[in-house]
Amino acid sequence: MASLASIFRALRGSRAGNATLLVALALPAMIGGAGFAVDTAQWYLWKNELQHSVDQAAYAGAWALARPESAANYSTRAKQEYSANLSKTTDFASAPAISIADYAGGNQNSVVVSATATKALPFSSFLTGNAATIRVSAQASFKPGSSYQACLVALSKTGTNLDIGGNATVKAQCGLAALSCSDNAVVIDPSAQVTTDSIVACGTVSVPAQNEGVVTEKVTTLTDPFSDLTPPDNTTPQSYNCTGKGTNKQASLAPGTYSGLVVKCTTTLSSGIYVIDGGDLDLSANYNVTGTNVIFVLRNGARLKLGGSGNGNRITLTPMTASDYQGTPYAAEADRLAGMLVFEDRNNNAPNPGHQLNGNSNSLIEGMIYLPDGNLTVNGTANVSAQCLQVSAYTIKISGNATLETLCPTSATNSIGTGLADVRMVA
Repeated sequence: MASLASIFRALRGSRAGNATLLVALALPAMIGGAGFAVDTAQWYLWKNELQHSVDQAAYAGAWALARPESAANYSTRAKQEYSANLSKTTDFASAPAISIADYAGGNQNSVVVSATATKALPFSSFLTGNAATIRVSAQASFKPGSSYQACLVALSKTGTNLDIGGNATVKAQCGLAALSCSDNAVVIDPSAQVTTDSIVACGTVSVPAQNEGVVTEKVTTLTDPFSDLTPPDNTTPQSYNCTGKGTNKQASLAPGTYSGLVVKCTTTLSSGIYVIDGGDLDLSANYNVTGTNVIFVLRNGARLKLGGSGNGNRITLTPMTASDYQGTPYAAEADRLAGMLVFEDRNNNAPNPGHQLNGNSNSLIEGMIYLPDGNLTVNGTANVSAQCLQVSAYTIKISGNATLETLCPTSATNSIGTGLADVRMVA
């Protein structure tokens, strides 16, 4: 017995197996810690990729909603960006949930995108018996860019293309615009009087102090709203002839193609399409001219000279309406052609001195004068007043003592583009 007691006392004092015991006790914790670290790293990588994907989706959806032309496709754009940014999680990430939400007091002014990714990981699934699920979301708010409208538009992309000089008076609350991206795209002399609610240009402008408050410069998104529109045609040959004698001379014209049209007596134009194939469309002589629901198409070098040369004559011109185009080959574009009074072919190549707009207090000229290939001069003696006259030309120069007034409301004028939208990530 004494010998057995001695053996137990010796074992109790021995420390030879402590390290092995400690390792054995700590091994589950070491393995668990390593497994948890591996799973955590994998979760982080998945979440990082998934978060980036919903961020880009929210941005794309917000950018689409900020522009009217793409707003209807906001969900498609968000899904495209979401899928394009997935890589490691492609096979087990959910489809994105996309919605529009109010943000910061706004109304439906943000896009929210959320998604999940679910997959079993070795350690966590061993402990819990379930796959791991990661949830992410992103919210991007948007503010549409300003919409620009104008009734006097210069279309050239370079140089000073809208020049108002001398003692000219221009009253156009509906706005002035220049698509030129050059310096001094718009120049208004200090002696000129311009009344308008807006002056916008792709480039810079030089205007008197009284106009500086309505100027917006360097708007690179301005466009010509009619750049893709084809002018209508009427191939019926026609000629201009006056009948009668003395002061009783008069001409009654029918739509068709004219090799120049120079007024030489009191003239009435029936409703329809008048193609001026070369020569001049000259309505400036001292005779009354009346054309209700008409459009003049200029081609093959035809030039415009519009307006009265004296106070005794009256020029009355109004454009065709959408209903006037029904039953013609241009019915599909009726809404866009409606209101067009003069439409110059883009390859007209009219020689200098270009087109002229004159007038007097008796003139009543309505509608759009569209001269994408021509330089328009509003002469020093012009006095043109209209309820809703709009002018778009390659360049516009108003000089001398000319007066040009249009009462067209901004809501009735053409949109020439929008500024860049503001999109930002908010959550």
